[in-house]
Amino acid sequence: MPNKPLAELEGMIGDSRVTVEGFRIEAGKVEEFARAITDPNPVFRDETVARERGFDDIPAPPTYPRVSRFPRYRPDDLEGYGFDLGFQPEYVLHGEQAYEYERPLQVGDVLTGTTTLVEVFQRDGGRGGAMTFAVYETAYRDESGDLVLTDRATAIETSGAVQNDEDDSSDSSADAEEADTAANGGTVPTAEDVSTVRSIDEVEVGDTGPTVVVEDLERKHFVKYAGASGDFNPIHYDEPYARAAGNESVFGQGMFTAGVASRVVTDWFELESIESFGVRFRSQVFPGDSIVGTGEIVDDESDDGRVEVDLEATNQRGETLLTGSTTATLTDD
Repeated sequence: MPNKPLAELEGMIGDSRVTVEGFRIEAGKVEEFARAITDPNPVFRDETVARERGFDDIPAPPTYPRVSRFPRYRPDDLEGYGFDLGFQPEYVLHGEQAYEYERPLQVGDVLTGTTTLVEVFQRDGGRGGAMTFAVYETAYRDESGDLVLTDRATAIETSGAVQNDEDDSSDSSADAEEADTAANGGTVPTAEDVSTVRSIDEVEVGDTGPTVVVEDLERKHFVKYAGASGDFNPIHYDEPYARAAGNESVFGQGMFTAGVASRVVTDWFELESIESFGVRFRSQVFPGDSIVGTGEIVDDESDDGRVEVDLEATNQRGETLLTGSTTATLTDD
């Protein structure tokens, strides 16, 4: 439980502060981040390819805003979002993450982020004990003051380590869902590519996207992601620290899994067509695990060209690591 009463936390709702300054999108960092999420797409590392695809410069992957966690982008080395909620860091989980894009980030952008605490509440988490939820919304603007993207993150403080079968730990809805039967049926399928979709006439409800597979994860994957993203929580690389907090071992950052899942979207649609990307974290990924990312079109609004996609990432045992959704607007020709 936080060391501050809920009423005090609720009194902070609506408070805003600048949490990101001088967040410069750099080519080398974009390539490093793409490698950390195992994305081989040349558009994230080759300026010629990027320009051939219509960009002014190299674009960044959808989950790249996590790089703003680095201290050099934080005013006065601000910790986290700068709100002292009294959370114990070893028991804080990243419950949900969502982005809404006005356009893709590109090399050369310099962004400022202003974060607002939009919601705080508590809920009984079953075996995870009482849980406190904090929802932060960050608006990123470029040097012209134009809104580029909106980031909405949910942090959850639990009463102790939460095991993988306690999927309510990352569910901020009123009714926690039962554990899903995984799309991969408990096996690791072969990765499958699909052609890039540009027109609404090329798709229909029920279509499935590429299958993204990353097998046999090692601790170095989590360390590489920490170095690329700035998420240096020791629970992801320090074995004694992770075990002292009640975990079976170190485990991967939720946003590492989200980055792998984002490859389903960027391999399926043109990057500039993606309007939103969001995930809800369900289970942890450990060394030796595999990640399988899949997606399915669940809505096809042909009048405006918008498609909605349900996403899922599972492990080699068929357990759901995250669920999510994305929207993309396609052409009508």
